[in-house]
This record gives sequence, structure tokens and C-alpha cells, in this order.
Amino acid sequence: MLKAIPLIAFVATTDFSRAREFYCELLGLAIISESPFALDVDAAGTMLRVTKVAEIVAAPYTVLGWRVPDIRQSVSELKLRGIVFERYPGMQQDDLGIWTSPSGARVAWFKDPMEMSCR
Repeated sequence: MLKAIPLIAFVATTDFSRAREFYCELLGLAIISESPFALDVDAAGTMLRVTKVAEIVAAPYTVLGWRVPDIRQSVSELKLRGIVFERYPGMQQDDLGIWTSPSGARVAWFKDPMEMSCR
């Protein structure tokens, strides 16, 4: 029933100003709409709804991901914008923090500043 219906992804924020800076200025996503309850941004045709919450509970796993054509270039550009990529003990990551999975997928992680501020 839902296979032809566009997905809406959700993340939470306690601070729309910081969320706008992160998602729109640093990541380059365009604002679709904004209300007192949510900031909707366009992630290449998928709506990402940044929802206002009273408290952030950090997820101990990946919440959002992007399939990019050139991960080294994307990581390098995001680093220039101030995004800090995570390094995990026991995982062999290259000089940019990119890990190659057993399947050959290449992955790099960064945290939303809303999540970082709640730890």
C-alpha cells in the first residue's frame, strides 16, 4: 500500500535556530516550511521533518544516512564546513574516518549537534 508513497523522515531538536544552522547552512538542505512545531527541509525530494521536542534522547545507532557519489569528496567538503566525523575504536577507518564494510560499502559518521549537546 505504501510502496509508491514518499517517505518522510523525522529527527528531533530542542533548538530550531541550531537545527536550521546545521541542516540548512552546514548540510545545505533547503527549508520547505517552518512552524512552531517543526522545520521541514528537502533532502533530495525526501522531506526531513525536524520536530521540536522538550528533551533529546540520543540514539546509540545511525538515524539518517546519505548515499553520495564520492564519499571522500563529500567527507572532505563537510569537514571544511566544520562537520566533525566520528572515529570508533576497533574499526579500521582511513585518514578521513571512512570505514569499508565487509560488503565493500564505505561509511563515515557524524553527529547532529542537537544530539551532542544532550550527552
